[in-house]
Amino acid sequence: MAGLIKREDIDEVRQRTDIKEVVDGYVTLKGAGLGTYKGLCPFHDERSPSFTVRPQVGRYHCFGCGEDGDVIAFVQKQDHTSFHEAVEKLAARIGYELRYEDGGTGPNREEVGKRQRLLDAHKIADEFFRAQLLTPGAAEGRNFLYNRGFDRAASEQFGVGYAPQGWDALLKHLRGRGFTDAELKLTGMFSEGNRGIYDRFRGRLIWPIRDIAGDTIGFGARKLYEDDQGPKYLNTPETTLYKKSQVLYGIDLAKRNIAKDRQLVVVEGYTDVMACHLAGIPTAVATCGTAFGTEHIKIARRLLSDDGTGGEVIFTFDGDAAGQKAALRAFEEDQRFTAQTYVAVEPSGADPCELRQSKGDAAVRDLINTRRPLFEFAIRATLKRHNLDTVEGRVAALRESAPVVAQIRDAGIRPAYARELAGWLGMSVEEVSRAVGAAMKAASSGAQASPGTPSGAAAPVRTAQAGGPGVAAGPASGAVPSFNRPDPRDPVASMERQALEVALQEPALLGGGIWERFSAARFVTPAFQAVHDAMRASGPGLIGEPVRWVEQIMNEVPEPLRPLVSELAVVPLPASTAEAVQKYCRDILSRLFELQITRVKADKMGQLQRLDAAAHPEDYQRLNRELMMLEMERRALRSDA
Repeated sequence: MAGLIKREDIDEVRQRTDIKEVVDGYVTLKGAGLGTYKGLCPFHDERSPSFTVRPQVGRYHCFGCGEDGDVIAFVQKQDHTSFHEAVEKLAARIGYELRYEDGGTGPNREEVGKRQRLLDAHKIADEFFRAQLLTPGAAEGRNFLYNRGFDRAASEQFGVGYAPQGWDALLKHLRGRGFTDAELKLTGMFSEGNRGIYDRFRGRLIWPIRDIAGDTIGFGARKLYEDDQGPKYLNTPETTLYKKSQVLYGIDLAKRNIAKDRQLVVVEGYTDVMACHLAGIPTAVATCGTAFGTEHIKIARRLLSDDGTGGEVIFTFDGDAAGQKAALRAFEEDQRFTAQTYVAVEPSGADPCELRQSKGDAAVRDLINTRRPLFEFAIRATLKRHNLDTVEGRVAALRESAPVVAQIRDAGIRPAYARELAGWLGMSVEEVSRAVGAAMKAASSGAQASPGTPSGAAAPVRTAQAGGPGVAAGPASGAVPSFNRPDPRDPVASMERQALEVALQEPALLGGGIWERFSAARFVTPAFQAVHDAMRASGPGLIGEPVRWVEQIMNEVPEPLRPLVSELAVVPLPASTAEAVQKYCRDILSRLFELQITRVKADKMGQLQRLDAAAHPEDYQRLNRELMMLEMERRALRSDA
């Protein structure tokens, strides 16, 4: 075996190597005083930069985890190499020829560490594939690229290659370069059968997958021929070099722009990365056959210097169900970022490559520039699962979307999204805010509480004997529905209660056209809605006979609410004369009808906000006309009152 590297050569390599330049290949460093640079530590996950580099003394130190050392130690730990391999790599970087104690020129190829042998094999394979793309047999591959808007210069920029259709073209090439079958089995570039190993990638377009330092560590291969029975995309399997959960395609090309622009764009495929870079979005990267996860976030945060001072991560997903699912998975990881997270989805469902083909580079830039906050996308994706034109659909949508809003960590942004959600649902801000608050409490306590239940709502109603007037009897388990006691501090619930008191005690006022308006009203308090349902079921036939009217309603309501109906029917109205009673009752009904108009307006405003005016101009104009008519009706009602 070759001897040790001479001590003076080790010292010379250490002295000549700029530690900042080496560390810059892995971590974004910023000036932190004269001759000092700081960044997020590559050895542990942190939010505030505590990794410090002092080029003048050739050292680094992390004040968070305690890791420290010189440039050789840094390369050893980052690349998982031996001391010898780290020195040799740095010597090659600066073009310094090492000497060894035995007078030799260092270890031969068989004695190089396993990792370096794997890197060498990948580098040679990368060169082989790229050369093959220029051969006559690769015409189908070149056509594929050309049809997607990529010329030869683009192919060379991204190192795209071609794997010949034979079974052993790459195998023969690497064997000819001195690699043993035992070594080649470890690369992931070969499969094994009864007759030994053979090329894993055959008749496919090839993309080299490189680590952040620019070393090729794996490949992605796209099917070109119909008789290929394999998957559309075939990647290198997990190896000691290639861990898909830790790899971002294009990171070697994008890293400096990511650091400079404080922006990371995550797309879904190799051609999407190419399209973005060529269209002027040089911060684009892609995952390799897996979701954007924790290890990817660590890479992103280090490059972004994700220290709370800005930066943005933009996810682009297909507009289909799978794309939306991927976006929601990204939302779940959002809490790990301090950078702002966004999503960019082309309405037609086109990915960046397709968009560039059909509409040009500007369309790709516009897609990224029209990004929406990931919070908004996650909420809207939740709302799409419900019919917002029905009361039941809006209530269900609130129950499902309130926990999404509750997850927003920024206390300044969360209330703003609660207000947005109220507009989209056509509900009051107070109602939505209560639901979000309840969801936050449930999340912090680990409970499975319904986010649609207002915070502070009382327990289910009790029996009249146990609880006094106006408290309904509790149902037997699973027999009949239970109702929460309406919150007396809720102004809407108070308004609805007064309207029911009037309707029960002075039903004659519901005659004529008033009945139609009253029966069409919507009550948001469940107990009061149940009483209103009983009134509608009874019909207007008995409104001239108050006793029979109340009796009929008592028979129609669920049994637990009968004490409540009894209370509403007898509670004194706040008026001392018959004339005052009539005026009070008419005022209450007018207020109820005005509230209904306000709710209908809110519903239509929600529809209007969800509507794309450019895509549906007629519907947009119709909704505006209806809103104008409702406002005129509301003003007339108030004037009459």
